[in-house]
Amino acid sequence: MSAGGETAEETAKASVPIQAHVIDQPKRKKIINIVYLIATLDITWMFLQFSVTPYLAKKLGFDTLWLGYLQTMVGLIQLLGGPMFGRFADIFGARAALSLSCSATIVFFLLLAIASSPAMLFLHKVPTVFMHVLPASQMVVADLSEPDKRADALSKIETFTACVGAVGSAFSLLLVLKFIPTTTKAQATRTNKESENKSKSIFNVGEITRLLKFPGVMRTFVVKIIAGLPSGIFQVMFSIIAMEFFKLKPQQNGYLMAYFGITSMVIQGGVIGRMTARYSEGSLLLLSIGVSSLVGLAQAYMQNVFQFCLTVIPMMFALSTFNVITDSMLTKNVPSSDTGTMLGLCASVQSLLRTVGPTVGGFLYVNYGVSSIGLIQFVVNIAVFVYLLQRHFTKTAKQKE
Repeated sequence: MSAGGETAEETAKASVPIQAHVIDQPKRKKIINIVYLIATLDITWMFLQFSVTPYLAKKLGFDTLWLGYLQTMVGLIQLLGGPMFGRFADIFGARAALSLSCSATIVFFLLLAIASSPAMLFLHKVPTVFMHVLPASQMVVADLSEPDKRADALSKIETFTACVGAVGSAFSLLLVLKFIPTTTKAQATRTNKESENKSKSIFNVGEITRLLKFPGVMRTFVVKIIAGLPSGIFQVMFSIIAMEFFKLKPQQNGYLMAYFGITSMVIQGGVIGRMTARYSEGSLLLLSIGVSSLVGLAQAYMQNVFQFCLTVIPMMFALSTFNVITDSMLTKNVPSSDTGTMLGLCASVQSLLRTVGPTVGGFLYVNYGVSSIGLIQFVVNIAVFVYLLQRHFTKTAKQKE
């Protein structure tokens, strides 16, 4: 039983998008396609920012330590903003949430364009507190897709990333205002005024953390944090690894980022959807963690960028599958009215990784080298893999009895 007295079956029923009865199928499909485009634009421009910021920081005199502080600041800001933004999306609707995110992204890039000092580089990160286009897009997709097709729908968000060109976040804002409904949720009738006032509080931590009490949510959430931490450390440290270990120039780094994007597009658009149709989410979660452990072992012994490129395909497969499956599992275990908050919590996991990642990663890189990051990923993911596999066997044995 959940905290609210609901069974797992009732929770699953509650997660079915009620809005399906309000918006007809063709319109829902159109909205989802527009959301794919919005998310793709956001991811595309974030990749550009990832390529530019480290080199701009070096130009302004940042060393590895201060670059770590800059990344930690972003992680901390988004860690605090993610769950609250999720509540904002659940309460005020998709259009308001996406409009806020796109507007913050515009300010973010304008500040980056005029950043000419270390202080300005820190200042341009402040709008990231509202920059949660991807979680808001995931909320719309989760609300408007059937539970059994949710993982496939979520995986396609990045499908168009490498195919979309010269349009920016301002165009995303126009798309939001034109096509996204004020809300994608059915308005439930409430008779208790006190309950209504409580539910409208964006900063109600209890309303956010109560989702962790639903069956299976806390366990999946902890797995998402622990198994995702080592790969998250590598991701936040990659800009430094590219410059100092691989000695890549900005143009070469851009090519590598394009390779990441194309690989991710193929995997999320052409692989994950087919796999979710054939295999259970539990099996795919195990597979992604197992592959991630092997990727960590390979990265521990890589010596050059060519060897690293060989690990990119399994790395992107593991990351994409892990993120899509955990997000899908978590949104299915909570009512549809709370999918935004749940995805906000999921986004806060990534923010947590970006908060602790630069500090931990910087320490490991300076003292033990790149291999230490890969070895930790191998050990941690193997441990999580064994735990989940043992639990799977125990559950299977109980079902046979």
